[in-house]
Amino acid sequence: MNNDILAGNWKQFKGTILQRWGKLTDDDLEVAAGRRDEMLGKLQERYGVAKDEAETQLKDFEASHKAAYSSRFPQ
Repeated sequence: MNNDILAGNWKQFKGTILQRWGKLTDDDLEVAAGRRDEMLGKLQERYGVAKDEAETQLKDFEASHKAAYSSRFPQ
């Protein structure tokens, strides 16, 4: 999933992200606003994980949702 898909479908992703990472707040997601690097920073901050771990978690999330969103929003 690329940044365009993440940013373009941010409203749809927000609910799913909050289910996956319950420590994130609505304000965190407003700050991230679909920007992957900001999302990584918020994961590191809220969960106290290293950058590599946050990257792994976000990649897993993206991979698990890629099929559903790419079929709805083909590039």
